Amino acid sequence: MTTQTSALQKARATYQPKLPKALRCDNIMISYGSPTEPATDREEIRKLFPSTYGQPAVTIEEGEGDLIDKPIKVGVVLSGGQAPGGHNVIAGLYDALKKTNPESQLFGFKKGPIGVIKGDYRELTSDYIDKYRNTGGFDMIMSGRDKIEKPEDLAACKKNLESLGLSGLVIIGGDDSNTNAAMLAEYMKSNGCPVSIVGVPKTIDGDMKNEQIETSFGFDTCTKTYSELIGNIARDATSAVKYWHFIRLMGRAASHVTLECALQTHPNITLISEEVSATGSTLGRIVDYITDVVVKRAAQGKNYGVLLVPEGLVEFISDIKIMIDELSAVLGQDEETLKSMGNHEERIQHVTKRLSKESAEVYESLPGAIREVLLSRDSHGNVPVSQIETERLLMDLVTERIRVLKEEGKTNAKFSPLSHFFGYEGRCAAPSNYDADYCYSLGFAALQLIRAKLTGFTVNVRNSIKSSDEWIAGGTPVTMMLNMEVRKGKPTPVIKKALVDIDGKPFKQLADNREDWALNDCYVFPGPIQYFGPSEVCDSPTITLKLEKS
Repeated sequence: MTTQTSALQKARATYQPKLPKALRCDNIMISYGSPTEPATDREEIRKLFPSTYGQPAVTIEEGEGDLIDKPIKVGVVLSGGQAPGGHNVIAGLYDALKKTNPESQLFGFKKGPIGVIKGDYRELTSDYIDKYRNTGGFDMIMSGRDKIEKPEDLAACKKNLESLGLSGLVIIGGDDSNTNAAMLAEYMKSNGCPVSIVGVPKTIDGDMKNEQIETSFGFDTCTKTYSELIGNIARDATSAVKYWHFIRLMGRAASHVTLECALQTHPNITLISEEVSATGSTLGRIVDYITDVVVKRAAQGKNYGVLLVPEGLVEFISDIKIMIDELSAVLGQDEETLKSMGNHEERIQHVTKRLSKESAEVYESLPGAIREVLLSRDSHGNVPVSQIETERLLMDLVTERIRVLKEEGKTNAKFSPLSHFFGYEGRCAAPSNYDADYCYSLGFAALQLIRAKLTGFTVNVRNSIKSSDEWIAGGTPVTMMLNMEVRKGKPTPVIKKALVDIDGKPFKQLADNREDWALNDCYVFPGPIQYFGPSEVCDSPTITLKLEKS
């Protein structure tokens, strides 16, 4: 299959990503810190990772080291959902490999972790990689969501990596994928296999970060992509002056995407899941807040506006959470009874009677289509909350609330809502200059950890709001980031997701401006991602990162 190349892609192919100063040097050494431990569940994690627990964090520096410089073979795999910059991680890894020794080889495992399990790979050469430099997507070797955690899968990976003669495997993925990398590293080391396993932090959700990992790659690009679209909609709103736009953004567990887009575009209403959870807000209170802003703007003659909401909001609303728990129990206990009922209305009535008074009221307040969705269970036996289109739920409830207010003569607001969901539009966008540079540096640094024979690490690049000369690359032991969570009914080690800190600077900037943005048209129109032009325009990181590191 031949792929047509746009003029922009041809121009971007010539862009040379920037690197930290230490990675540009011919002589590189690894500096070791003190032994590390996770913040919680130390004994449980130590028992699960006896061979890789307690490793020190490391920094890559200029100097004479004892890193491998002979020809080696390295593997790479893309795991999980796409994020802008993945191709540049592979390009950086390849260039570092060839710079160290031109005889070294890079192999890409196809379609995610299943490629490692089945031994499905291809050699990645310069001719092949060059077509993908500075492009979005994961189509170079494709991705997948399989896990490397079953004993037979771990054994298959060990066999395939050894038969290829690899010195290291780089797993590019999010928190789950990096946890799998730690499990594979532990398995390999405890079974006497010297293959280094190194992870790379990827997710557009922005929830894989800590003191050492400043941001996950792809977050910068996707939030700029979404912000361009939000800005376009805000411009449309002030032009047509008759629509309220309800925009749902990606982010099941964390609201970083929604917060960053709000800071970039200044919408009238921004809902943050973590704040809703911390304040114990109910669905009714949220609907009242939105309705209040709509009515106040209408009184000013502004029957339009923009609202941002993270896709996972409903799982943070206090009364919804209680109702979902009760509903899940009823669906499990009365499964056969519900199956025997002839229609949805009969099932809805049965379920409503089995819920507590408070939860029944919440359930009955939901639109009929959503009540029906919540009567089913997914393959894990859970109520499919993810199928709720949060923005449509809020639109319907606010519409009804305003109808009642009109009947009571309390408002003459004209409320015409439109819904949008921005998700896949951002996952494979061409990476911003920040992500192009950051990802290239992550790949380049990952090779240095392999050359140092380190395993069970996630590569990091810090100080990235500064110029690239001041960037600091290194590695974080994955066990340092783990905690124990209940998954599928049993305690499981996972990297803890970083949620929005409602005491942090990014959220406080939103909170401090919320009232002004609600009633006044303070919209910012960021425009498209800039690849060429002044550095302050083209290379600027997210507002979130600048505030966190200022």
